[in-house]
Amino acid sequence: MEALRRAATTWLLRAFVLAAAFSCGPARALQQSPVSITKPESKTVLITCHVSVPDFDKAFIHWYRKRPGAAPERVAYMASRLFLGNEADGGKFSIEKDLDKSVCTLTVSKVTLQDAATYYCARWDAGVKIFGSGTKLIVSDKGNSKPENSEILQTKHKDQLLYVCLIENFYPEVIRVQWVDGADKEVTKNVVKGDVWKSTNDKYSVSTWLTLPVNMTNKNYFCKYDHESQENFKLPIQDSSKTPSQEEYCSTHSGNSTVFYKDYLMHRAAHLVYLVLLLKSSMYYVIVLFFIYRTRTPAKLPGKKT
Repeated sequence: MEALRRAATTWLLRAFVLAAAFSCGPARALQQSPVSITKPESKTVLITCHVSVPDFDKAFIHWYRKRPGAAPERVAYMASRLFLGNEADGGKFSIEKDLDKSVCTLTVSKVTLQDAATYYCARWDAGVKIFGSGTKLIVSDKGNSKPENSEILQTKHKDQLLYVCLIENFYPEVIRVQWVDGADKEVTKNVVKGDVWKSTNDKYSVSTWLTLPVNMTNKNYFCKYDHESQENFKLPIQDSSKTPSQEEYCSTHSGNSTVFYKDYLMHRAAHLVYLVLLLKSSMYYVIVLFFIYRTRTPAKLPGKKT
């Protein structure tokens, strides 16, 4: 029975991930904001979902809760009236629709540590259930803090330009970063997105890379991020045709962004390479110790028991 339960949970998780990935198209996406909400215990939380359908008043809108390490579970859904996934949650969850704004709101009352999870709105479309991007509910007395620094590093190599968008020291760790063009359309080609890492003082940082041919630098590109403390914030790329003098180390852009030049970027890259080499040497050291231990351990010879 335990094996069957694990198999069912794994299947449900895979189906959830596939459905969420399928819903990423702009025409199908359900818009959720903000990306996270941090509240202390006993407070009430409102999670919104913008639904672009003509029959929104009759549409079934589902809300799912995804706890870490657990399968997603439906907590409530609504068409013309509310239905709960568990009747015992009658005082915990409620749903409201704003027909004028096409917004569906999930209310989580008197939150506890057990309510900490990521909540997704969902609906059926042509036989496929599509999901929103999700809003993570963090139950904590610690309030959010916006990034202490956000900057775009740039360097040129032959006929390519590399831009690194670095966002540092924010809380909580949930952030959505993307490159967009002048029409606010997401750029996905030649983009590498890094993972969020813990920096200092329980705060987090993230970076993402964009590579462009030199002949495309006449277009406007921005590094855009959404964070609980700051939504739709854009960092502009500096005009690459403006070459800095050797004495100039950096220049400040509007929006608390700083563009550093080649020497600074090379310093950062050298620091990262040093960390990677240090990690590799540590791994080799552990492997060598393991083989020394194996060679010094006497082998047990087969023999008869006396």
